Amino acid sequence: MSDLLAQVLDAGRRHGSAPALTGPSGHTLTYADLLRQVAATADRLRGKGFRSGDRMLFSVRPGPAAVVLALGTVAAGGTVVFIDPGSGPELFASRLDLTRPAWAAAESLLYAASAPGPGRALARRRGVLLPDYSALPVRHVRSGPWLPGAPLRAVSAKALAKPTARSSPDWPAAEDQDAVVVFTAGTTSDPKAVVHTRGSLGAALEVLASRCSLAPGARVHTDQFLLGLPSLVAGAHWTMPRYGFSPTADLSSVASGLSTATHTFLVPADLATLLDAAERGDVAWPHSLRQVLLGAAPVLPPLLRRAQAALPGVEFLAVYGMTEILPIAVTSAADKLSYQGEGDLVGEPLPGVRARVAEDGELVVSGPNMCRGYLGQPPLTEHATGDLARIEDGGIVLIGRKKDMILRGKTNVYPGLYEPSIAALPGVEAAAMVGVPDEIGDERIVLALVGTRPGLAESVRAALPQLIDAAALPDEVVVVEGLPVSGRTRKLDRNALRAMVGRCGSR
Repeated sequence: MSDLLAQVLDAGRRHGSAPALTGPSGHTLTYADLLRQVAATADRLRGKGFRSGDRMLFSVRPGPAAVVLALGTVAAGGTVVFIDPGSGPELFASRLDLTRPAWAAAESLLYAASAPGPGRALARRRGVLLPDYSALPVRHVRSGPWLPGAPLRAVSAKALAKPTARSSPDWPAAEDQDAVVVFTAGTTSDPKAVVHTRGSLGAALEVLASRCSLAPGARVHTDQFLLGLPSLVAGAHWTMPRYGFSPTADLSSVASGLSTATHTFLVPADLATLLDAAERGDVAWPHSLRQVLLGAAPVLPPLLRRAQAALPGVEFLAVYGMTEILPIAVTSAADKLSYQGEGDLVGEPLPGVRARVAEDGELVVSGPNMCRGYLGQPPLTEHATGDLARIEDGGIVLIGRKKDMILRGKTNVYPGLYEPSIAALPGVEAAAMVGVPDEIGDERIVLALVGTRPGLAESVRAALPQLIDAAALPDEVVVVEGLPVSGRTRKLDRNALRAMVGRCGSR
C-alpha cells in the first residue's frame, strides 16, 4: 500500500484514541482527531471551490495545523507547493510562475511582515526581502489569528479543520496524484521543481520504516516530515519542537523536547552543538533515546565516535538520499566506523531502491520512492545523483562529487547557478563560491571576488539578498587578487581556491 493518504487513514483507524501529534504549544491530537480534521479540511476546501489538481503555495510553520492543512489539501485532490518566501523577489517570482498555484496558505505573521507597512520595513532592515503575499492573485488561507496585512477574505485554517458530522475520512487510492512540489537549486530563468506523488511519498515512508524501529509507544521528536510522517503511519507519537528547530537557537528548549523522546532526526551540525553543550554540562542528554537519524550532510566518523561515547545505548543511523529520491540508503554508526576502505560508506540500497554506477563513475538510482520528475519536464526513469561512487559488497561507497556542490546544513548549494549573476554586479571582475568543510561535515560558504573597487565586499554583500537564493548566501565575502585556474582550458581550480580562502579572513 504505497499511497500516503491510505497509510495515514489505515493508521488512524488502528490507533484512534492514541496520541498522534503534539505541537510546540503542547496541544495534542489523537489519531481520530487527526483524521477528522484532515477530512473536514478537505471537505471545506472543496466547498469553497478548491478543485482536483489545484496547487496550494504553502508557508505554514511546522505544527499540527500545518500537518492537517497539508494532508487536507492532498485529500482534496490538490498539491502542496513549497517555495521559500525568503529566496529573493526574482527567484520567488520565477518559481511562482512555474507552479501557478491557485491557493496560498501562510502564517498571519508572514502576511503582516510581507505587506507594505511597518512589518515589511522591519523585515527589510533584518535583510529579509519578502514578496507581498496578500497581493498574490490566489485564494488565501491564513494560519493563526488575523493580523493587519492578511487578506480580509482569507480562509482560516482553524475554521477549515473544525470537524463536522458530514466529514468522512475515506479517500480513494490515488497513487499517481501529485502531492508535493519542492524546489531544488535553480535560477530565475530555469527553476527546477521536484514533483512527488502520493505513491512515491508512500513508498518513501515504507522504505524508511524498513530501517527504523518505529512502533506504537515510540515518541518521535522532530520538525522533519521525513521522520514525522513515518511515525504517524507506525502508530507512534510525533512531538514537534518550536519552529526553526536548531540547538543553536535554544539549547534548553531542544534538550527539554528530547527529554522523553525515543527517536529524533538531526543534521550533523546540530548533533555537534548538542554534544558540545552536554560536555560543558549546559544540558543533559535524555536517557530515553533509542535511535537518532542523521542526514542532509555528510556524517563523518569523528562525530560518530563522539556521539557513541556520549550515548553508548543509542543507535545512530546515517541517512543518504536527496529530494528526488529519499531515502536511498541507511547505514549505522557501527558499520561506518568499521569500514576500512577509501571513501564514505552510506550503506546498501534500501528495499526496492536500485543503484548502479555509470561509465563516468556517477551513481544512478531509481525506485518506487523516486519522484515523478521535474515540473514541466518528462517523467524520470532514474536519477543521476551527481555523486561519484562504487558498489562494494552490495554497499554504496561515495568517493567524490561530479558536480560542484556545497553542503550547508540541510541545503545543497550549486555555485554555478549564482556566480554569473554575482560577477555581473558593478565592480566585480570575477566571482566564485566554494565550501570550506569543517570537522563535522558541514560547509561554510565563502564568496571570493576579484575587483579593485573600494568597499567591494560590503557592496556585494548588501546586493546579494535581492540576487540569489537566501539558502545560498555566503558566510564570508573576501576579495582576492585572482582566482586560481588549472589545465590547458584554464578552468577554475576550486580546490586551490578552497585552500586559499581557508587562509583568508572576512573583509
